Amino acid sequence: MGCLHVAILCDDVGDHSEALRSLDMCIIMGGPLLRPNLDAVVQWIIASWTVTNESKGRNSDRMVPEEHSKGLDLAKNTMIIASGHKDFFCQSFPTLGAPHISVSVVSEAQELPPVAKGLSYTFYKTSCPQVENIIRKHLKGEFKKDIGLAAGLLRVHFHDCFVQGCDGSVLLDGSASGPGEKDAPPNLTLRPSAFKAINNLKALIDKQCGRVVSCADITALAARDSIVLSGGPDYRVPLGRRDGLEFATREATNDGLPSPASNVTILLKVLSKLNLDATDLVALSGGHTIGLGHCSSFSNRLFPSQDTTMDNTFANNLYKTCPTGTTNKTTVLDIRSPNVFDNKYYADLEHKQGLFTSDQDLYIDKRTKEIVTSFSTNQALFFQKFVASMVKMGQLNVLTGNKGEIRSDCSKKNSKEGLWPIIVDGEEGQDFLAF
Repeated sequence: MGCLHVAILCDDVGDHSEALRSLDMCIIMGGPLLRPNLDAVVQWIIASWTVTNESKGRNSDRMVPEEHSKGLDLAKNTMIIASGHKDFFCQSFPTLGAPHISVSVVSEAQELPPVAKGLSYTFYKTSCPQVENIIRKHLKGEFKKDIGLAAGLLRVHFHDCFVQGCDGSVLLDGSASGPGEKDAPPNLTLRPSAFKAINNLKALIDKQCGRVVSCADITALAARDSIVLSGGPDYRVPLGRRDGLEFATREATNDGLPSPASNVTILLKVLSKLNLDATDLVALSGGHTIGLGHCSSFSNRLFPSQDTTMDNTFANNLYKTCPTGTTNKTTVLDIRSPNVFDNKYYADLEHKQGLFTSDQDLYIDKRTKEIVTSFSTNQALFFQKFVASMVKMGQLNVLTGNKGEIRSDCSKKNSKEGLWPIIVDGEEGQDFLAF
């Protein structure tokens, strides 16, 4: 008997949407269901096993009705059958009356990191129940215009959490006290469009809910949706982070963000200070399955001579993009599927086609090589470990309760006159960060 944790997601807004999104079920299966049959089975189950107003509790083969009390009947009684062969996928189908439903396997039953004190999966259930729908709907539109923004938002979350914890401090502009984290060398290649997107999301959310959702939480949710909308695994994000009142010093920022020229020894040393291990390192590095790298970030592997651990054809193509050590062009991080979140990044490493030293050394160092191989041959395993590592990283040194604040503008601290009461509810330069 297998058990899969699944979530029901909803594309539209409204009462149905939040009820479905908040539902998390563990489905017990006695045997496998072949993947090609999933669509038909899920449609049949939603159509015939949903308790409807008309049937008054009896099973019905009618389509899902328009009216449900805040979607709770639909949410509580919708049954999902998912693949039993340890695969991860997302399957959508046409609207069955209302609403349009997408079914995603979140993760196979596993031990996820405990939720940090002060955080909760339902933190905004009362104060802003539609927050996750607002973010996902907006980003779907943005990614249609610029899929590169997905990698940009993911990087912002990484760079935020690795320095001073996940407190939104990387979003702050500099002040009279000095330059902000975003002005430190490791952050100079963070996309301006990613910062703009977070501010736009903040404005959309505040318009509907008031100032109750932190910039740090928006950053974490935007990173999650960047993964999902690029083809990666969906997962629930513990919420309730508050925004930091200060940004880190340049020295602290530099120390917290290992460079792309770092080897595994350096990377493990940095991560160990955050209670992250070798599996976390390899899993989080998988974020390089999407995005771009600057020539200056891997020029050490081309000049003055080619790195012997680099595939010759791969190197020759890089020389065409970066003919000199000072060229400031970019190239894809994953040559096999640069805009899809999958496990092809690890195949790159096995073929000596990792872009950065910090990438390729994962397959060279014996402490991480077997993990790379396991992820390369088993995408479900990679997704499972990646989710666990993201949840763990996303809770590093979070501010909760009466610590920090909820900013009105993600790029600056609130003025003293603008403080709100605490609400508690159940591309220039070099890519410094190895992740």
